[in-house]
Amino acid sequence: MEKDKNMKTYNYIWKLIKYRPWLYLINCILWIIIHASPLIPGLLAKEFFDTLSGEASLNVGVWGIMVLIIMAALTRVMFIYAGGRTDCIHRFNMSALIRRNMLECILNMPGAKSITCSVGEAVNCFRDDAEQAEDSISWTLDIIGSAVFAIAAIFILLTINARITLLVFTPLIAVVAISQKASERIEKYREASREATSKVSGAMGEAFNSVQAIKASGAEKDVLKYINRLNKKRHKLMLRDSILNQLLESVYINTVSFGTGLILLLVGQSIKGGSFSVGDFALFVYFLNFVADFTQFFGTFIAHYQQTGVAFRRMIELLKDENKEILVKGNKLYLKGTLPREAYNEIKEEKKLRSIEVKNLTCHYENSDSGIDNVSFEMKRGQVTVITGRIASGKTTLLKALLGLMPKSSGEIYWNNIMVKEPQCFFVPPISSYTSQIPNLFSDTVKNNIFLGIEKKDDDLKEAILSAVLEKDIETLDKGLETVIGPKGVKLSGGQIQRVAAARMFIRTPELLVFDDISSALDIETEIKLWDRLFEGKCPTCLVVSNRRYALQQADNIIVMKNGKVEAQGSLEELLTSCEEMQQIWGQVS
Repeated sequence: MEKDKNMKTYNYIWKLIKYRPWLYLINCILWIIIHASPLIPGLLAKEFFDTLSGEASLNVGVWGIMVLIIMAALTRVMFIYAGGRTDCIHRFNMSALIRRNMLECILNMPGAKSITCSVGEAVNCFRDDAEQAEDSISWTLDIIGSAVFAIAAIFILLTINARITLLVFTPLIAVVAISQKASERIEKYREASREATSKVSGAMGEAFNSVQAIKASGAEKDVLKYINRLNKKRHKLMLRDSILNQLLESVYINTVSFGTGLILLLVGQSIKGGSFSVGDFALFVYFLNFVADFTQFFGTFIAHYQQTGVAFRRMIELLKDENKEILVKGNKLYLKGTLPREAYNEIKEEKKLRSIEVKNLTCHYENSDSGIDNVSFEMKRGQVTVITGRIASGKTTLLKALLGLMPKSSGEIYWNNIMVKEPQCFFVPPISSYTSQIPNLFSDTVKNNIFLGIEKKDDDLKEAILSAVLEKDIETLDKGLETVIGPKGVKLSGGQIQRVAAARMFIRTPELLVFDDISSALDIETEIKLWDRLFEGKCPTCLVVSNRRYALQQADNIIVMKNGKVEAQGSLEELLTSCEEMQQIWGQVS
């Protein structure tokens, strides 16, 4: 099991390497040169001491050797500069690809499934786990470069003294054995610390999003205590993770130091016996430092590799294991120039709405029997269909299942008699536009919240604002359309939030307008204005969730929901005479 887990991590790393193979190769060559370049100063150091003792093989003198050493050092600095720049670019490509793929996967999921964890936990994956994966790619370059140096150093040192050379690399075996022994605990501690950090981030995010509710209920102290409790647990787990890493690093260093001391004793005896020159001793001491660094780094890399496996697993869990390969799938990154913007094209004639047919649509919440069962209805172009019912009757669930925001269990959806296989990808502008009961606005200007990335003319904006009965509200804002409204539109009233979202929907001029109780925060007068302006000189196709009388009076067809099923459907007049549930709803609404 452990082996399979490690191979999986290796496969992710390999796929990331193959994403930019030439960039990785150039980066690898530069760092091989950087790590292998100390071979030259080492040989020059040997020659320097041999020159002093009269055993030199080069006839350039002491000053000539010093000039060569300086030249070698300057050349290495140039390669380090080039390698550093290349590595930064390569690193950014790796983490950017992972984050891009995670975001795409989340956006393509049905809305109710996209993120089951808190936003803080998701951000933690995007930040820390993607960075861990980025580090793992970069560290492979150091391992390869250090290994090239080690192999070359072994070859050179073997020509001087085979027995001592073999002892030089004995600590490496001990370091590998210790790392393998500690691998399970490394993973366990890292996973626990990352999970604790995610919980703190999630709690902080939820607290910031619920400031008004916390203050209104006087729960500030309780929330702070809760966050403090999570933070103490996080501190404990992160400290344990850090101590383990420091302990392992200390073991690696001491193992190498012990081996180094033993080697130096043997070298001293060899010099005394005359089988070692001063230059040979200088070369061994010089190379020994780099070999020791490589041994220590190799142990750290093994631990890091185990932690990288945890990072990949966490990211896959965020994507709900739907497609593990998508995390490292090669996709285009726009890192230079102007970011291309997808043109908002008018819908093609053949896709313009003529009819919608829903057959036996069934959708249940996960691990629950609640939801909708066998819902069927039809809509024609220009019709207004209102879904009504009491609380928890399945009204919103029906909308979400139709739009693909929740995965349907069964049933079929037809657009112009053609089956819609992926509703979550199909029911988007300009096919349809949806405004939820509690719309999501961003901490940006009113104008940007309406446009939300598309390019439209100012006349379209004015018309959308007018249709949403928002023109007077814009006049009261400090900077009009350029007013920044804060997270989730906190600077606006509930009715203003709904109408900004409605304007965002109208400006997209979709074939199908979908409202989920859009008028719940509106007064009667504003609601009537909104509906009147919507239908003034137009014939839009609307699917609406509402219990309001005025909305029901506009309907061509009303679907009455009860306990997740269609109780009845028809015109308002028909239902008021034949449906008891409709009579009850009509008597309770304004």
